[in-house]
Amino acid sequence: MTDIKLLKTTSRRLEILASMNITTLEDLIYQYPYRYEVIEEKYPTDEDEHLIIEATVISPVKIFFKGKMSRMSFEVEDKYLQHFQVSIFNRHFLRQHLKLGTTITIIGKCVNHRITASDIKIKPLQDISGIYPVYSLKEGITQKSFRQYVKKALSLLNHEFDDFIPEKYRIQHHLIRKESALYCIHFPENKKDVQEALKYLKYEEFLKFQLTMQLMKQQRTQEMGIAKDFDVTQLQSLILSLPFALTKDQQTAIKEIVEDLKSPQMMYRFLQGDVGSGKTVVSSVALYANYLAGYQGALMAPTEILATQHYQTLSRFFENTDVRIELLTGSLSLKEKERVYQAIQSGEADIVVGTHALFQKKVVYHNLGFVITDEQHRFGVMQRKALKNKGQQVDFLIMSATPIPRTLAISMYGDMDVSTIKTMPQGRLPVKTQYIHSSSMKPILKHLKSYLAQGGQCYVICPLVEDSENLEAKSASQIAKAMQKYFQTQYNVGLLHGQMKEDEKEKVMNSFLNNTIQILVSTTVVEVGVDVKNANMMVIYNAERFGMSQLHQLRGRIGRGQEQAYCYLMSSSSSKEAIERLKYLEKSHDGFEISLYDLKLRGPGEVLGQRQSGLPTFLVADIMKDFPILSIARKDADEIIHDYIQNHEYQGIVCKIQEKLQVNNEYVD
Repeated sequence: MTDIKLLKTTSRRLEILASMNITTLEDLIYQYPYRYEVIEEKYPTDEDEHLIIEATVISPVKIFFKGKMSRMSFEVEDKYLQHFQVSIFNRHFLRQHLKLGTTITIIGKCVNHRITASDIKIKPLQDISGIYPVYSLKEGITQKSFRQYVKKALSLLNHEFDDFIPEKYRIQHHLIRKESALYCIHFPENKKDVQEALKYLKYEEFLKFQLTMQLMKQQRTQEMGIAKDFDVTQLQSLILSLPFALTKDQQTAIKEIVEDLKSPQMMYRFLQGDVGSGKTVVSSVALYANYLAGYQGALMAPTEILATQHYQTLSRFFENTDVRIELLTGSLSLKEKERVYQAIQSGEADIVVGTHALFQKKVVYHNLGFVITDEQHRFGVMQRKALKNKGQQVDFLIMSATPIPRTLAISMYGDMDVSTIKTMPQGRLPVKTQYIHSSSMKPILKHLKSYLAQGGQCYVICPLVEDSENLEAKSASQIAKAMQKYFQTQYNVGLLHGQMKEDEKEKVMNSFLNNTIQILVSTTVVEVGVDVKNANMMVIYNAERFGMSQLHQLRGRIGRGQEQAYCYLMSSSSSKEAIERLKYLEKSHDGFEISLYDLKLRGPGEVLGQRQSGLPTFLVADIMKDFPILSIARKDADEIIHDYIQNHEYQGIVCKIQEKLQVNNEYVD
């Protein structure tokens, strides 16, 4: 009964539906409208020019052609005897219906009794008034046809829809039934129908998601790990030997991770903190605890530059210990790779730092006990799983510098324990950030020259690698050439972007680290992890093209030492929203606040990397806008799992989720 051929439409239409991933009647029903068109009488106001009116044609129609384009104009009179001049483009085929005295409905915009129509219906308003779903469709299927298909699918699948939500919670939250929700989302009679349908469907999506998270967490707590035994006094000695004091949040995070390592359950922890909050120190202490217990540790970074930097940081961190560290990246010579492979397999290497090279088949670990992935949303699910599977009962720590409020983190990463670092190390000055309404460096050139003359280094960030015909934005290549010409006898200008080979990137970055390059023109490849303490100025071209969390990450590359740092956000955009976003960054330096603001504007998919982070793609729910519903669903999911374990209640819905988890095991891991 779910066969799409039951629609009895043409094979061409079925092909178009298949290209929209609609191959069953269920797929058709779960293709929800992305908006609704409300047709009811509406006259323009001071704030809104839109109108929907019924009127009578009172003048002959005139048509003007220009190439393939046409403009049709005529005069109408409404029920209040007001006259309007109407224009509509490329609808000359309507002429035959627009006879004098015909009653029509006009949809469009109106200024000074002149209407530019977007649509004209040859029917009175009362015949077509109502609320109509609008779907995202491919060419070859009209909105009207698609609505008819959905209606037929709903009638064919009548009474086939089981209410996933338990009756107790459906009554408690005043939700309609599933069957009604599906009908109302596609064929509402009014706005209230849409609201009721969305309320049910959003709660259902969130409840399924939270139950999945809870069951995954329950599975993990039942997975036995290895209780790692180590001398805590040795760990404390290392912490006391540090040239700085740990912040309160760093101490708490270390305590939580150490307890996880000592526990017989496997660790699966999410460590989040703002740029520069000291996550690397926390991970270093954790790796040392794992080493003291007699196990190998692995730290995976998304780029060679960041992996190399982590390697150098850990080497300094452990220089007065017996810990042996190796770096494994794709750009190593074959001979060097073989040497590292041997060191890992024999157990000579205690800690291995690297990129995705860490989980290649050739890499065999002696006794891997602990894995850390940095900037976790940059790795695919299968990559993380492959590294974790390199050992037996491996503890797992995921780090992210895109922080989000703890309550949201627990809801989104509900299968993991969450550690949060909010406090910043003492003595670090906030980066002075300024929005500059300009497309050139002219307004800040004087400050840049003065800063460089004092021996400083500068990042210049561009959104594009090369010039683009489609986008009006500065390219890194173009700016680098211009700056090389301008500063040719004074300073060296380097170019860095993602299309370069790894060894080329490494060479440029090392030159910047060693101050043989004073100005580094780059794309967002420097966004993560690069630490050059002498670089305390950053200029970002076309800043409106970046997300706020991304801009915050970028400026986190400067101000790493004790010097005052300056970040200039340059944009010639006239968009009110863009200017507001950039001005917000002038006064806010809290990554948690910024990411929350960014999440509200752009959604978690773009900010956190939905495709790779394992975040679900909700059909109707929105994690930010519908957070109150998500919170309720999380509480209800806790209750359901508790009642299932204690009293064997809700067996049906728990089994459904467990079945899906077994089928989609990639998502579980």
